[in-house]
Amino acid sequence: MEISGLPVELWRLILSYLRLPDLGRCSLVCRAWYELILSLDNTRWRQLCLGCIECRHPNWPNQPDVEPQSWREAFKQHYVASKTWTKNAQDFESSNCFYLFRRKKDRHVLRVGQGCEFDTLRAALASAGVYDRIVLLPGVYEEQSEITLKVPVEIVGQGKLGDVALLVSIDQHCPTTRLCNVVFMPAWFTPVVYKTTSGHVQFDNCNFENGQLQIHAPGTCQVKFCTFNQSSIHFHSVALGVLENCEFTGSENASVTIEGIPSSERNWACKHLTTLAKSHCVLLQASDPALCNVSKRGGWGGPPARNVRTCEIVVGGDQSNFLPPSKTQLVLEKASEKEAEVSGRLYTPKEGEAMTLETDSSDSELSTSSENEEDDRSMYKLSYRAHGLSHMLAHVIHSRPQTNGLTALQRDLELKTLQQELQRDKEAQSLASSLQGCLIRKCLFRDGKGGVFVCSQGRAKLEGSIFRELTYAVRCIQNSKIIMLKNDIHHCKASGIFLRLAAGGLIADNNIHSNCEAGVDIRKGANPLILCNKIHSGLRSGIVVLGNGKGIIRSNQIYGNKEAGIYILYNGNPIVSGNHIFQGLAAGIAVNENGRGQIIENVIRENQWGGADIRRGGDPVLRSNLICCGYSDGVVVGERGKGLIEGNTIYGNKGCGVWIMSSGLPHIMNNRIGHNSIYGVAVFCRKDDANDYLANQGGNENFNDEGEAASWENDLDSEDERFTSRRPISVALVESNSINHNGAAGLYVKSSEALNIIANAIHANHDSGVAVFQSSQLTRIANNSISCNSLGGVLIESEARVELRGNGIYDNSSHGITSKGDGVIVENDIIGNRGCGLRLLQTADMKVTKNRIQSFWDYGIVMLDQTKGLVQENLIFQGRSKKTILQQVSNAEDCIVQNNNLLTFKSKSDIAWTLDNPPARPHIEGSTRGTSTATNSQKVTTMSTRIAARMDGGCHNNGSIFCTIL
Repeated sequence: MEISGLPVELWRLILSYLRLPDLGRCSLVCRAWYELILSLDNTRWRQLCLGCIECRHPNWPNQPDVEPQSWREAFKQHYVASKTWTKNAQDFESSNCFYLFRRKKDRHVLRVGQGCEFDTLRAALASAGVYDRIVLLPGVYEEQSEITLKVPVEIVGQGKLGDVALLVSIDQHCPTTRLCNVVFMPAWFTPVVYKTTSGHVQFDNCNFENGQLQIHAPGTCQVKFCTFNQSSIHFHSVALGVLENCEFTGSENASVTIEGIPSSERNWACKHLTTLAKSHCVLLQASDPALCNVSKRGGWGGPPARNVRTCEIVVGGDQSNFLPPSKTQLVLEKASEKEAEVSGRLYTPKEGEAMTLETDSSDSELSTSSENEEDDRSMYKLSYRAHGLSHMLAHVIHSRPQTNGLTALQRDLELKTLQQELQRDKEAQSLASSLQGCLIRKCLFRDGKGGVFVCSQGRAKLEGSIFRELTYAVRCIQNSKIIMLKNDIHHCKASGIFLRLAAGGLIADNNIHSNCEAGVDIRKGANPLILCNKIHSGLRSGIVVLGNGKGIIRSNQIYGNKEAGIYILYNGNPIVSGNHIFQGLAAGIAVNENGRGQIIENVIRENQWGGADIRRGGDPVLRSNLICCGYSDGVVVGERGKGLIEGNTIYGNKGCGVWIMSSGLPHIMNNRIGHNSIYGVAVFCRKDDANDYLANQGGNENFNDEGEAASWENDLDSEDERFTSRRPISVALVESNSINHNGAAGLYVKSSEALNIIANAIHANHDSGVAVFQSSQLTRIANNSISCNSLGGVLIESEARVELRGNGIYDNSSHGITSKGDGVIVENDIIGNRGCGLRLLQTADMKVTKNRIQSFWDYGIVMLDQTKGLVQENLIFQGRSKKTILQQVSNAEDCIVQNNNLLTFKSKSDIAWTLDNPPARPHIEGSTRGTSTATNSQKVTTMSTRIAARMDGGCHNNGSIFCTIL
């Protein structure tokens, strides 16, 4: 029969009346008929799928209003799955050589109910043969004692779901059975409605009320389209069980419990369930290439992939995007080269931004200088361009990058997708493709105490399920492993996911949000792999790692949480890398109470408090992160905070770049700290009022399990071996950082503890380069380049004790050094500053020796008031006027000026002055070549060890400890 004889619409109308077998036969006629049968997807195939009493809507219970991509495919999947329980019969019969020569035995249908041949289920089972079908008419059937299933049968309720109710306790002793369209309730003598210890059981479209299912190895089960109301399933060492499209409500404990390591003893159904699960995954994820590639290796499924995650950095109305130094060095170098072409321009910031004065590091005159001044300056000018930190100044960003110049950065800021993570991590790939224990797919858990509980080396895999309005969603303990892919976990009364007692597994591509406690809680040796999740809008922290918890936290979006995005404490020691942590209402990452961790290459932005907050014994490695655009400080090192803060870009925060309490012992090296609204680096003493304004950045987490007493704090293991190579320092160290274009002083010190400031490039800040307001113990400032700051280079107040050695202090807009305090100023180059080179006043008591000083507009050295100390063996160059060499107003007897070399120009034909023997300071070993981060780390460790000893006096006859080092 030709299809062209009738319109296609009429053919579709005719075919819509055919039964399923007839549709199959028609599709075999020819290609045209096959395509015609396929075109009935939204009509006949939809009717068949929704009209079957054995199944429900393919997307029930999570998305019952969303139609599947293909109704025919959904019907096919359920039809194939519904026949799993009979596969062992085919295997058995196919092994019999006489199977090909005999007729297939017909299966009988036995009816139970009023007016039928059997009144009770027990009676029908006594007469049933192998694979017979028992049909229960509408009614309530109650058994007074346990029923034992000895032969494989199929038990089906007639009518709608709810018309047939069974009050029974069934113990299965046969290889397989199937139950469909029945409501199960427990009998009066036991809460267990069904139990199997060896065979396979299949439930389709059933309800369970106030009862329990128990599956013991080597038994297996397949449950689909079932509702569990105040009911639960217990798996005991089961090799494989499958729960699909089920709804769990009102549980008093965990809805699903998986206990014990999967048994090596497997029944006949395991291979069929494995094949079914993998093939089902491939079909579900055909539109997602990332997951299809994995499914070919082992298969796993879930809902369609979410949009690719990208993020933008926004401050006010200006969008800016940045990368960690390890990824953006070349891009930033190009930007700095373009910016460096223009000098002397005033950048007008938007509201809330710091004003930036762009100046060339080798030229400090103002744009309003006259031509005569230019000529005079060129005669007296000393070149210092090739000093030891000039390479750091070459990479300075002179102004905020504009939005139109950041198109290339936007692509690089995208988080890695799950496919990319799986391709680079074989362990994650293996976990994602594994299938062992219990598979829970597209289920709904709601309005109860617990969702899934995995214990005693159990194994479970959760895909595409929803957990909401529970006390907790998932708990995994005691060396168990859980794999969670594409689940939605929200509005839990405690944490969403608990992992403890050496639990592990893979938590990937989930949406975890709006939970009352942490989204993920890791403790007591748990070590999961957490990839590509969205963890947001929590009432506490996003992820908490404590009590020796570990884990790898990578490529997640963590945002909008009320407390810290990631909170590490009590010897928690995770690896945190490649995450975007943004728009939190507290700190981005908080490390407290002896927390550890490696925090590497994350984007931490737009958080209300510090981007990273370290205090009370916290000792992390914070390396190569982008910490930017925060509404407070970039990094906070509070009371007793420690840690290595290395290679980070700390940019555009509305507070300080790095805020340190003097009782902390951080090691801050190789960071780029720029364009922050207040100080670049600020150190405050304990009694200062500033130490309280961020006292609770991490928040006040309730770390008990659902209100239980927390006794685990006293059971902490020793420090993780990955930190034993990092030797502690006894003095806070700020080294090899680029600190530039900040809204106040580049480095502000008001400290009660010793501090070492070494080999930093402090450039173009909007106040002094270094301001020491209080330093009851010695602050050592050595080998720094301090240039082009809007006020003086170094300001030392009266309560400070400072050692300045080997610094290059150039082209600052006020005095090079102003001191009212005590200490030594030795072997510095103080050149080209707009005010005095060195200004001592009030009760300053300084030893000033072997410096090279020149001021173009003012005196080289000025001593006022009751200044005391020793000024000798300095080389002072004449500036524009012969009067700009030395002014001594102090009459103090202890003020000694002797053996200084004063150089003046007699005529313009004199040979130009140069800084040589030694060349321009600072002198940094290896500065002429690009040293790697690893090499710098070794140098810093060596140096911090050698300068750790404290010094008693400000002046030393034999020179300071830096003489030996440098």
